[in-house]
Formats: sequence, C-alpha cells, structure tokens
Amino acid sequence: MRTSRPARIGQYTALLAYLVFLAFPFLWLLSTAFKPPRELGSLHPTWIPKDPTLDNFRQAFDEQPLLQAALNSLIAALGAALIAVLIATPMAYVVARRRTRLAKAVTGWVVVSQAFPFVLLIIPLFLALKNLGLINSVPGLVLVYVVWALPFALWMLAGYVRAVPPELEEAAAVDGAGRLRTLVSVTAPLLAPGIVATGLFAFITAWNEFFFALVLLKTPEKQTLPVVLTHFIGAEGVADLGPLAAAAFLATLPSLVVFAVIQRRITGGMLTGAVKS
Repeated sequence: MRTSRPARIGQYTALLAYLVFLAFPFLWLLSTAFKPPRELGSLHPTWIPKDPTLDNFRQAFDEQPLLQAALNSLIAALGAALIAVLIATPMAYVVARRRTRLAKAVTGWVVVSQAFPFVLLIIPLFLALKNLGLINSVPGLVLVYVVWALPFALWMLAGYVRAVPPELEEAAAVDGAGRLRTLVSVTAPLLAPGIVATGLFAFITAWNEFFFALVLLKTPEKQTLPVVLTHFIGAEGVADLGPLAAAAFLATLPSLVVFAVIQRRITGGMLTGAVKS
C-alpha cells in the first residue's frame, strides 16, 4: 500500500520535530560552553554567542581534575566492554545453538533483568564489593559495569549467532573440528561486526554511567567524569554554568563520536536479535 502525500508530509514533519527535540539540548550546551559570563546572565539569550570565548574550558580544567576523571572513565569503560564481550560471546553461542529449556530460561531472565532499577541492585553489589575489598576502586566499578552490561551483550550477540548458518558449523564438524575450534575458527570471524558493536555499546553505557560511580567511588582522584561534573554545582544548587557546559560538552563528545560510527551496526544487531531463525 502506498502512503498518501499528506501522510508522508505528516511523517516527515513529525520526524523533523523529533530530531529538533533531540538536538536542542546538545546545541544549547554547545552554545553555552562558548558564552562569556555576561551573556550567560543575559535576559535575552541567543543561540550564537556574540563574543565567543574559551575561558569556560580553561576554568573547567583549572577547577576540576577532568583529565584524571576522563582516564578513570576510559579505564572503566574499556575494561567493562572487553570483559563483557569475552564472557558474553561463548554464552551467546550456547544460548543460540542449544534449544533447551535452560537456554530459553536464560534468555527470559536476560529480558526480565533489564527491567530491574538500579536501586535494587546497588545494595547487593555494594556488599559483594565490600567483601572483595573493591569498594572505592576502579576495578570494582569495572566489575559492576560488567554485571550491568552482560545481559544486553548476551542478548545482542545471541542474535548475531542465530544469523550464522548452522551448515557452516556442521561442515567444520565433518572435517573433525570440535566445538571450541568451530567457535574460534568459523563462528567468531563471522561474529566480528556483532562483537565490535556489542563492545562499543557496552563502552558507551559505561562511559555515561553515573549512579554506580557516585555510590561506589568516594576518593576524588578515583571518580569518573560524570561524577566530577556534579562538582560544578555548589552546595546551594547554584551551577557554575559556563565551566559546567564546557566540561559536559567535552564529556559528551566521545560517546557521540562512537555512537555515530557504530549506530548502523547496533541497529542491525538489535534487529537481528529480534528475529527467530
């Protein structure tokens, strides 16, 4: 059925309005980051700064340890992404290829676990990390991020595994390859796009995460970038708007760049995972 012209115009109008809605916060953040103090306090704000300045960026780096916080975020995000992918890949293979009740139960648990709020998880995770001596440490935060990212990584990779023709694995078995050899030599190369997309998605999630880092990290030099950004807000709730916008803009850039690069792969993986073979 062909869509009528008025319907198409309505669809494109709604899409344009949605894109404007999504882009507005980032564009306003970018504009604020380059505005001098007198423009930030103006009663008639403008989109484009009349007198753009880099003082907000200099002040942001002078007031807070942004480089150390960015390094902590990078370590936590990379560690969580690598470990989650290494664990999820063989698990996804088993879940996708073994059509047993246990595999179905695991898949159902993965879906249900995504509905759990952070508040329900923080207490058991805090106690577990305390027993392991990992409170207030970046490795402990990496462990938490792995636990949080693993269900979605498993679900996403299982979709890619189902897209790999089983006949290829059967041919490898006929040639004498075992399960592990088949996974490493046959299936894994075909899963490379899905593994990359899953790892980068886990990286973005960990890079932007705030709640777990706020609760588990107390020492300033160990805090991640999202937590350090809150330090630009004073005790009375008054924000140092210029430096805050500059720091937030810099913190947002890595995840935006990564997502722009892999958004097609992420969408493909999610759609693949939603289709039964």
